Amino acid sequence: MTSIELLQLVGGLIGGLALFLYGMSIMSAGLQQASGGRLETLLAKITKNKIIAYLFGIGVTALVQSSSASTVMVVGLVNSGIMTLHQAVNVILGANLGTTFTAWLLSLNAISSDNLLMNLLKPATFTPFLAITGIGLLMFGKTDRQKNVSSILLGFSVLMFGMQNMSNAVAPLKDSESFVQILMSFSNPVIGFLVGLLFTMVIQSSAGTIGVLQALSLSVHVTYAIALPVVIGAEVGTCITAILSSLGAGKNGKRTALMHLYFNIIKASSAMIIFYSLNAFFHFSFLASAAGMVGIAGIHTLVNLIGTPIMLPFSGILAKLALLTIPIDAKEKEIRESEQALAILDDRFLSNPAFALEQARVSAREMAGYAKESMVAAISLMFDFDQETADKVAMLEDRVDHYDDALATYLVKINGSQLSSKDNQDLSVLLHTIGDLERISDHALNVQEIAVRMQEGRRAFSPAASDELLTYCDAVLEIVNTAVDAFVTGNRNLARSVEPLEEVIDALTIEIRQRHVNRLKTGECTVDLGIDLSDLATDLERVGDHCSNIGIDLLLDDTNEFDTHEYLEMVKKEEGPEFEILVKKFSDRYALPKTEH
Repeated sequence: MTSIELLQLVGGLIGGLALFLYGMSIMSAGLQQASGGRLETLLAKITKNKIIAYLFGIGVTALVQSSSASTVMVVGLVNSGIMTLHQAVNVILGANLGTTFTAWLLSLNAISSDNLLMNLLKPATFTPFLAITGIGLLMFGKTDRQKNVSSILLGFSVLMFGMQNMSNAVAPLKDSESFVQILMSFSNPVIGFLVGLLFTMVIQSSAGTIGVLQALSLSVHVTYAIALPVVIGAEVGTCITAILSSLGAGKNGKRTALMHLYFNIIKASSAMIIFYSLNAFFHFSFLASAAGMVGIAGIHTLVNLIGTPIMLPFSGILAKLALLTIPIDAKEKEIRESEQALAILDDRFLSNPAFALEQARVSAREMAGYAKESMVAAISLMFDFDQETADKVAMLEDRVDHYDDALATYLVKINGSQLSSKDNQDLSVLLHTIGDLERISDHALNVQEIAVRMQEGRRAFSPAASDELLTYCDAVLEIVNTAVDAFVTGNRNLARSVEPLEEVIDALTIEIRQRHVNRLKTGECTVDLGIDLSDLATDLERVGDHCSNIGIDLLLDDTNEFDTHEYLEMVKKEEGPEFEILVKKFSDRYALPKTEH
């Protein structure tokens, strides 16, 4: 073989492998995008039932065509606290069996028959039609669903074209004595195992390694003696993806990756020791036979079909091994509640923006609960001061700020991904809403500071002012509860009642201020108390404004506009009588007590 022929062969093999891996990547991405985050959500909801977790691991991996992808998914779920180590290990066991589906899919290339129906099953026959369909959907498809189907079809087509290129590239090797000698050296169990291990670590795909081996088998005499150790080595090499993914994860994320590694080491070493020990006594004759594409797929499946169910009853051992390797320390036990909750904003989920957005939505709902709690506590201080409650308001404000920073950063990262139009709109709503929630907690802290100031100055409002303030605060608490509940539940009917109540609060603010001015004129109130009330009214009125923003953003969720003022005017005109009825209802409910003057 000349140097030019060798260069062409290597180039063809590398090019085919690149197409194969790229096709697998975009097909997997298309499948995950099509799931809209549902796969991860289902994974997260798996119970402690080992069989369900195991079967789900098989199904998810067969669907996304990559054990690495599903394992990285699980690393993220465990790292974020959504899934426990004991749940994860059973999914990982299933993933190892599910990944064998890819090899069987590729083995369809080995079909050789004059029968028309059989030839239709051969990828070389139907792949071009899938490719042209995918291109058509890519160019002319308008919906996100069509775009996702396009990615799946094109990914599969590119994968199969890559497989064909690899097969064509290595075809001349069947006449090369030197290559046959090198290939035969792989029949040495240690050498074959190391080749499979190292090659898989480099390309980070056991399916890629097995695909190359299957491509070789179409042109070169690949025996079972060669295929067996290479396939088993690939089983261990594929762990590198999860290990690399876990480097930036917390301890639980690292433990999950270690469970994947330990299982594959136990499975591979057991298979090697048992098989070659038996071979030393029985001298299996089939080892000299050509494995072919189907035989290679069969080895891959058999190793996992025997290894994973046997390990299933003892899966807890893998979790214990991971915990022994990375023990739980005192600091880990003292992780704060907010940090645990925000762990679901894991960067690993960014590869599936729809699911990452759902995680952000869960965190934003928790943030909304803390913002509401801070306002309830702050207002209570105006009527019954308690230092413990005052400290609680400050703590809640810090927590809401922490949520705001983490969520804003995460949403910006999600925004850099390819999102559907609906997800884009949801992301905008979340960004607006977390800003308003953070401002509500800021105003809660301001109210707390006013209460502390009045407590230190030994000042108290008159009975008349206190009665008015009680009515005013009740209205503010209702708008906070309504806005937060509307956001958490997505209830648009609740959202529609926010703005009418906000108008009533605006009117109450004006009336409260005017009544206090009257009391100042008659000497019933001091200047200091007047300042306290003015500052309090400013904060409470602004809380109403932020609640109004939350309600309007929810109502704008189905549009592409965020001009709240224009939308608000439209709502008032379109809902006319209904809007005014609600204003009247809230006005009656929160009418201030009549004065004697």
